[in-house]
Amino acid sequence: MIDRILLFPYTLTLAIRNALYDKGILKSQKADVPTVCVGNITVGGTGKTPHTEMILRTLLRSDRWAYSNIAVLSRGYKRKSKGFQKVSRDGTAATFGDEPLQIAKKFPSVTVAVDKDRVEGCHFLCNPEDLQTSKKARKCADKDVPKSDIIVLDDAFQYRKLKADVNVILVDYNRPIHKDKLLPFGQLRDLPKRIRQADIVIVTKCPPYLDEWEKGKWAKYLGFSSYSTSTCKGKDDKGRERTLLFSHIGYRPMKPVYEEADQRFIYAKRLVLFSGIAKDGPLINYLSDKYKLVKRMKFPDHHKYSYGDLKNIMRAVGANPTAVVATTEKDAQRIVDTKKVPGSLKERLFQVPIEVSFLSPEETAIFEETLLELIRKSSRADN
Repeated sequence: MIDRILLFPYTLTLAIRNALYDKGILKSQKADVPTVCVGNITVGGTGKTPHTEMILRTLLRSDRWAYSNIAVLSRGYKRKSKGFQKVSRDGTAATFGDEPLQIAKKFPSVTVAVDKDRVEGCHFLCNPEDLQTSKKARKCADKDVPKSDIIVLDDAFQYRKLKADVNVILVDYNRPIHKDKLLPFGQLRDLPKRIRQADIVIVTKCPPYLDEWEKGKWAKYLGFSSYSTSTCKGKDDKGRERTLLFSHIGYRPMKPVYEEADQRFIYAKRLVLFSGIAKDGPLINYLSDKYKLVKRMKFPDHHKYSYGDLKNIMRAVGANPTAVVATTEKDAQRIVDTKKVPGSLKERLFQVPIEVSFLSPEETAIFEETLLELIRKSSRADN
């Protein structure tokens, strides 16, 4: 009861803000090309980056978009650069943010850009010629940007000034939004009822199998008045059709962070793990099947590694000289920015790639078909 009273001003502010946008009193605008927003209701930990990558793979496999100019626009959380920037694959996480840099490295044919102002960012991606003359783009280091045909918006659901054509909203299986609370008493950064504005809802980090009863229970929690597990579609209380899907995390074989890495360390029996992500439980479970975890070092999300951090990691290496050292893809982008990384760490440091997939091939097919059809229905999809 006390938390509700204390949160009332925040709740009221969010309700008023959303109502003003929903009624058109505060204006939203669309980009010149179709946009797909990947967002959530909570703060971090739902898997936006791997799901963004999954959407990119879907577009790159499709007949309509495979040969088009696909772009990703992100805020570039905790980056030092300002304004609109095209992400360079040989750049740093400090300049562009760890997640945009990771995407740029994995998808060389995709234009990745960062801009806190998503409206401005979409404008420059759709009208790259303005980068040459706009005063707002004077700090943009690389102005060689191809004109985008479609834009994937990473974490823009709360950016109401820009209205996406398709909203793909993620919910963590382990932290249901109907049981959570607004910040700072919980992890909600938006009102739970906004999930009803999603076109596709994905419950992420699920166990490998869920029965129909549990899927139906989730549908009820998320505001579906009807839901079919065979079609993965249902309607809300206003008769609007939405799609509900379930995904789980998978990990790929470890890859070296540095060229000088010694591949033989992959076959070690012991492992030192460090990470700066919201939740490392699934990663620990995966690695524990293959290695004895002798040291776990957990840092804050998007942590910038210091020389002192390296010394602590090396102490663990010194105590376990035969151990391999593992970290996440996101952390690998940031550790490379750190100066004076010891050679003995470079030779044994590996990253664990992450990939998400749906619980069945049928769900995968439904997701791809639904996503591409929603994009096709966009008034600008065939311009």
